[in-house]
Amino acid sequence: MTVVFNSVLEALLSERESFNQIWFAGDKVTPPKFSYQVNFPRLELVVSGEYLNQIEDPDLGITEIKVMAGDALYIPPNCWNKPSWDEDCSVLSLLFGRRQVGFSLVSKHRGDSGFYDVQKYSIQTRTGHAIDNILEALNALAREPKKKPMDEHLLLALLSYSNAMLGEPNDVISPKKRSEDLYQGICIYIQENFHRNIDRTNIANRFNISPNHLSRMFRQQGHMTLADYITWVRIERAKFMLKKYTFRLTEVATRCGFQDVNYFYRVFKNKTTYTPSDYRTMIK
Repeated sequence: MTVVFNSVLEALLSERESFNQIWFAGDKVTPPKFSYQVNFPRLELVVSGEYLNQIEDPDLGITEIKVMAGDALYIPPNCWNKPSWDEDCSVLSLLFGRRQVGFSLVSKHRGDSGFYDVQKYSIQTRTGHAIDNILEALNALAREPKKKPMDEHLLLALLSYSNAMLGEPNDVISPKKRSEDLYQGICIYIQENFHRNIDRTNIANRFNISPNHLSRMFRQQGHMTLADYITWVRIERAKFMLKKYTFRLTEVATRCGFQDVNYFYRVFKNKTTYTPSDYRTMIK
């Protein structure tokens, strides 16, 4: 799997010394429903086709953009983007979690309901490396009105460093290491898709493993069961939304993947000892 992402990154790096267009997502405007919004930075690159998105514009509010091959979309932590996937496209996403970097290659045909090619991989990383400084600089740059030419330099450095991490020699990949990488990749997937209808079966299908294997992996490697981890991610995001936005509580529930608002109330109080309303009042 590393060979696939290595080859894609190397092709992207060899094709250009700069980007045609770089967009930075923001977090000042209330995001539309079903936006992608997580607490770690992401970089999205178009391999081919047209990648249509809604993002925040400092002057226009929510705006639609067309990301093409040779362009880049950088989303700092807790900022958002909303892809439409309405056109033919193949998109490489890099997701920079606290302890891992996730790689996702997704392809879509216009008019199809699903994706025809999905490849995901993750590698563990440690804090204190150059990548932390690059990401910190990019996150700071996202708040600046003038970004060129530092945005290009930093993004190219980020791609080069990520490619180098993928290419680090692994003469023997033990079953334990492979299982750890898979576990980290699934955690990233859940953090990306907490607002969707995800469960044990469809997560297992996405990663081509059995539901029983998935549950066993979380029992062995995680500090909680799969169901508890999904709930934890959703409640943490609900706490963020209650603090950041003025959404009605029913909308907070929906945006965090709870279809039943009464169930959301019960789970939130069970996990935090506060009702959602009391929590919102307390933090203001």
